[in-house]
Amino acid sequence: MPLLLTPRTRLALLVVLLAAAGGCVLVYEPQRILSEGWPPGLPVGAAVLSFAAVYGVCSAAFVPRPLLNLAAGAVFGTQFGLVAAVGGTVLGAGIAFGLGRMMGQEALRPFLRGRLLEAADGQLSRHGFRSMLAVRLFPGVPFVVANYAAAVSRCGWTPFLLATALGVVPNTTAYVIAGASASSPGSPAFLVSFGFIVVSVVAAGVVGWRKRHRLAPPRTGGAAYELTPQHPPVVSGASHGP
Repeated sequence: MPLLLTPRTRLALLVVLLAAAGGCVLVYEPQRILSEGWPPGLPVGAAVLSFAAVYGVCSAAFVPRPLLNLAAGAVFGTQFGLVAAVGGTVLGAGIAFGLGRMMGQEALRPFLRGRLLEAADGQLSRHGFRSMLAVRLFPGVPFVVANYAAAVSRCGWTPFLLATALGVVPNTTAYVIAGASASSPGSPAFLVSFGFIVVSVVAAGVVGWRKRHRLAPPRTGGAAYELTPQHPPVVSGASHGP
C-alpha cells in the first residue's frame, strides 16, 4: 500500500498511536503494576529486567518518569532500583526516538520555520551529544518532548542514547533514593534526595531563563538594511545624445 509510505500518513499513524497510548495510560494506569513488586521466586536479575522493560514502555506512553523512578526505588531499593530506572529510561527514550524518526521526521521537518524551532533543530543536529546531555541534566524539558524533538532533528542514535544514559543518572538517583526511603521521610537520605530534586528544578529554570537568548538567532534582513548607509545616485556629466 503506497499510501502508508507517505510521510504525512506515517505522521498521522504516529499521532493515533500516541493518542491511544495516552488513553490506555489514563484508563488502565499501568504504572500501578510497577509498585506491586516482582513475583515470589523470580530472580532479582530477571525482575530488574522485567521492570526496566515495563518502565520503558510506560515512559514512552507518557507515564511521568518521576513516578516510575519513585516506584523503582520503592520496589528494588537504591542500587537495583537505579539500574532498573536508568535502563528503562534509555529503553523508553529509544522507543520514542525510533517512532519519531521512522514515522514523523520527514513530515515535520518542512514545518521547522520558526526562529526557536530552527535554532533548536540546529543545536541538536550539530551538537547532538552535548545538547541532549544538557537537556537530560537539567529537567526543564519534558522527557517525551525532548525525545521527539531529537527524533525530528538530525541527531544520531549513538549520541542520543549515550547522552540520555549519562544525563539522567543524577536526577534519577535522587528520585530512586527518595522512593527507597519514602517509608522514613525524616531520614537524611530522603531529605538530601528531596532537596537535590528541588535544587535541580530551580537551577534548570534559572539556567533556561538566562540562556534563552541563545536559542534565538540574530535578526537579519530588515534591520541590516536599515543600518546600511544610503548613497545618492551618481550623476554622470557625459552627454547623452547629440
